[in-house]
Amino acid sequence: MSIEHHDLIHELPEYRQRIHDLKMSNTHFSRLFDEYHIVTKEVERMETLTEPVCTETENARKAKRLHLKDQLFAMLTAESV
Repeated sequence: MSIEHHDLIHELPEYRQRIHDLKMSNTHFSRLFDEYHIVTKEVERMETLTEPVCTETENARKAKRLHLKDQLFAMLTAESV
């Protein structure tokens, strides 16, 4: 079974520089970015059965990852002030 990697740079390569800039200048973005990658690693472990869990638990973590990605995307696409 091939696992698709969902790290933010691979998900949104066109925002590579903006991601870097926000990580350096915005503590809220940086915190969400770190949390997104922690959740992504958890989901990958669940998908590979390295850390087997029930379907509901896996789906809840995937929903959390999507929510974090939505927040990060909103910050990436917001007008710079």
